[in-house]
Amino acid sequence: MNAAYSYERRRLVPFQAERGTLSLVAARRQAWIWHALIVVLDVAAWGLSFGAVFLLRLEAGGYQWEWTSRLVVLALWPLAAITLTLFIVGGYDRRTDMLSLTYMSEHLIGMGAALVGASVLVYCFASFDFPIKPGRGTLLLSFIAFTPMSLVYRRAIGSRLRADMARKHFLVLGTGKTAQNFLDAYKHSTNHQGLRFFDTEQLAADGTLQGREDEVMAELGSLSTSVEGIVVTVPLTELGETLRDRLVRIHFQQTPVFTLDTFYETYWRRVPVFALNPSWPLQIGFQLTRSSPYQHFKRLSDLVGAAAGLILLGPVLGVIAVLTLWDSGRPIIFRQERIGRGGEPFTIFKFRSMKNRADSASDDIYTRTNDTRITRVGKWLRKLRLDELPQLWNVLRGDMSLIGPRAEWVRCAEIYEKNIASYHFRHLVKPGITGWAQVNYAYGENQDDAIQKLKYDLYYIRRYSLRLDAMIVLKTLHIMFWGKGQ
Repeated sequence: MNAAYSYERRRLVPFQAERGTLSLVAARRQAWIWHALIVVLDVAAWGLSFGAVFLLRLEAGGYQWEWTSRLVVLALWPLAAITLTLFIVGGYDRRTDMLSLTYMSEHLIGMGAALVGASVLVYCFASFDFPIKPGRGTLLLSFIAFTPMSLVYRRAIGSRLRADMARKHFLVLGTGKTAQNFLDAYKHSTNHQGLRFFDTEQLAADGTLQGREDEVMAELGSLSTSVEGIVVTVPLTELGETLRDRLVRIHFQQTPVFTLDTFYETYWRRVPVFALNPSWPLQIGFQLTRSSPYQHFKRLSDLVGAAAGLILLGPVLGVIAVLTLWDSGRPIIFRQERIGRGGEPFTIFKFRSMKNRADSASDDIYTRTNDTRITRVGKWLRKLRLDELPQLWNVLRGDMSLIGPRAEWVRCAEIYEKNIASYHFRHLVKPGITGWAQVNYAYGENQDDAIQKLKYDLYYIRRYSLRLDAMIVLKTLHIMFWGKGQ
């Protein structure tokens, strides 16, 4: 086992700050310099791109200097669309792996979305009183020039941040089964930091650490900039009062302290199922309430989006219907009973991608990789997620939302609710055509997959927001373009 992940019950040598190492406060400020640098580079790169393209495409008549202030204002509208989109895809988050192909794809898709939004802002609202209207190709060429530049310096900064984070460690308080489960999950994650464990299993009757609190306190007293954070894998009530107070002060003044559930949500954007209890939905921090303004906005967005989708994609729907009829005959539309919000069943509509009656003729409730029941056309419909398009009608009817947990088949849901204690929590919201679990985890082929996807569904329910929905839309486009559906 890699020494960086060792968790044997032994006395650990406390971290000593290296000579000349910056203080923790200074190190945190240094981390913010990278965020500020990316923002400054975005502003400079966009100003250079837009200004150069605009001046090069300027028609006869010349440029007048009194237009400069209004030109700057005009450039701010697309810059706002760019920064908002990059914020959504994680372009300003140091935990984002900016060297990955996934981020590159989402960055490009995000720029496409920003171009659409910027075009609406500029040509419909911002330029009505400008002396010279920007040509129709001005924004397009500006985005074409800006996009590769923004990727180049993000990759350079991302490489530096990855190297910096690889030199850091997490201190983990606790060993035993819970810590082992955390270690197993950590080894399969994208985190590059090492782990160092402290044993907290030997407790006195009053809940304090027997002969180990001094050791932990000594370690916490010598924290250096090599410590990324502290993870507590045991209930806080099992720690002594002095240690708890020390952790609180460290959390607010120096280094972040995570419980297991906050670490999972912060770094892995999912909820650990083992941390759930019957009162989980009543905890503070849920954006999903009956009085949430976003809930009403979401329903309005569902109606507009579903109606627009059915109208604009009408020709595509017709072509798919003809191909399905040619490949496997009738019926073209597949109907199945699924579980909706509150556990209420409803009938879902999809383009048929499997042989007729294949689901009822087989005892296997899962669709497997290279499943022989999938038709030739159905294989491509699933890859591109086009078999889901008839669900836009379910959205109009109110059975579903555009974004939410996957609508599970009644037979599967009955099995999961018997075997997975917290499974029913996913029915707190409407199911969606796409969702956080669908864009982060492969298609489920067994109950273990259902548990993994539940972690993402519960994260969505807890973090229910416009930004998360926008992120899911961009990730869905990424999956469709790269053909990763099933």
